[in-house]
Amino acid sequence: MEAQQYHAGPGQKQRGGYMSPGLQDLPKADPMQQTMEWSHGYGMDSGIQSGATTQAPSVSSKSLHDEDDQNMYQDWDQNYGPTYTQEQVDEMNQQLNQTRSQRVRAAMYPETLEEGTQIPSTQFDPQHPTAVQRLAEPSQMLKHAVVNLINYQDDADLATRAIPELTKLLNDEDQVVVGQAALMVHQLSKKEASRHAIMNSPQIVAALVRAMANSNDAEVTKCVAGTLHNLSHHRAGLLTIWKSGGIPLLIKLLSSPIESVLFYAITTLHNLLLHQEGAKMAVRINGGIQKMVALLSKENVKFLAITTDCLQILAYGNQESKLIILASNGPAMLVHIMRTYTYEKLLWTTSRVLKVLSVCPNNKPAICEAGGIQALGMHLAHQSNRLVQNCLWTLRNLSDANVKVDDIEGVMQMLVQLLSSNDINVVTCAAGILSNLTCNSPRAKMIVCQIGGIEALVGTILQARDREDITEPAICALRHLTSRHPESEMAQNAVRLHYGLPAVVKLLHPPSRWPLIKVVSPFFFMTLSSFFRFSH
Repeated sequence: MEAQQYHAGPGQKQRGGYMSPGLQDLPKADPMQQTMEWSHGYGMDSGIQSGATTQAPSVSSKSLHDEDDQNMYQDWDQNYGPTYTQEQVDEMNQQLNQTRSQRVRAAMYPETLEEGTQIPSTQFDPQHPTAVQRLAEPSQMLKHAVVNLINYQDDADLATRAIPELTKLLNDEDQVVVGQAALMVHQLSKKEASRHAIMNSPQIVAALVRAMANSNDAEVTKCVAGTLHNLSHHRAGLLTIWKSGGIPLLIKLLSSPIESVLFYAITTLHNLLLHQEGAKMAVRINGGIQKMVALLSKENVKFLAITTDCLQILAYGNQESKLIILASNGPAMLVHIMRTYTYEKLLWTTSRVLKVLSVCPNNKPAICEAGGIQALGMHLAHQSNRLVQNCLWTLRNLSDANVKVDDIEGVMQMLVQLLSSNDINVVTCAAGILSNLTCNSPRAKMIVCQIGGIEALVGTILQARDREDITEPAICALRHLTSRHPESEMAQNAVRLHYGLPAVVKLLHPPSRWPLIKVVSPFFFMTLSSFFRFSH
């Protein structure tokens, strides 16, 4: 069947086979009728013609849809709360205006409000604070800052007025009066403003030192030691203590049986040694090193860490201090700490003292005899890189001493493993220690060969390439391992099997310097001659 053709009649336009009525042919419908038809089509009154949202509909215009609208608005009222009259809204606005200043006061100065005061909140959404609430925190911070400034000035003024009177009381003959004055000064030294006032008054610091020197009262000692400790956190305080003769008194306190006094004394001396010029000499002259070495028998790890750091500061670059530590049996006590404790900071500070002492020809044998090499070797696998490096440098300094090799087989095995480390400093030290230990020691040479030392050293040379600080000690160690012991020929063959000869040949050419070439040449010719001997 063919499709029916439509033709445009009068007043119509043809569009793609469909008729489109002209504007003049549209029906003249009643506007109210069109609105009603629209509302019936969508099942809801628009509210424009019926006035559903402004007033009750008339009986004539009410329909089924109007009843639905009414039910919907009732549900709205139930869900979102009751509606308010204009008078109620005005009353609420007036109340909010009247309490605005109270809300601001509650945010900025909550302590000024009377207890039980109820202030209406203007916050609708708990997740979105009001402007006043956002202002509350910075306002409180500003207020506290201002209060602190006022208190700071008050503390400074109070201390400045009290210092002359307290100085007189500290010089009183009555020990009770002296004790009360020392307690008051200690309390003042806990606050920064008054502490600065005390630091700037050498007279009261000198009076404190005299009071403690002349008193046997434990409370006076505690207060004065605590005050000096508080002052020592500032440069000006350290200078005042030093000028007032506080160092001899602090060293005397290192013999106190009171733990808190010991802590105050050692930490104050530590601060002086770190930051006050002339303090090191004063401590040495007044017997501070002997007292500090004696304190190494204590068991508080944090106290020991501070004490060993003081000894390192005093011994570094001073041969006399190193000899005093040796005479006080310091090496044995330091090795005991390395064997006994696991607190990383204490192990680190102790290894630093041993590193300083290990360059002293007098202390070196004493450290080895006390088992220092084994004690240091215990920490070569520690997670602390700074501890491992200090132990390695100390071992390198000790490794050229007359060491009993049978006691350190485990240390040598650990050193061979460290040759594969990614840390250049660790590899450099490990190669140097193995070179020293295997020099003129047939037993050490055999042990290193048996634990895979040849392969590890050849691998180190291949990896180091032109780093002479690694290749030189590694070549020296290989030269020791391949001569003058029962397994030397096996060691020479092991060098060839692990492709050591090509690596050694490369070192005979530039950019190698003459000291390295001088080390490599004898080793190369010795290994080469053994190759021809084996081949025939």
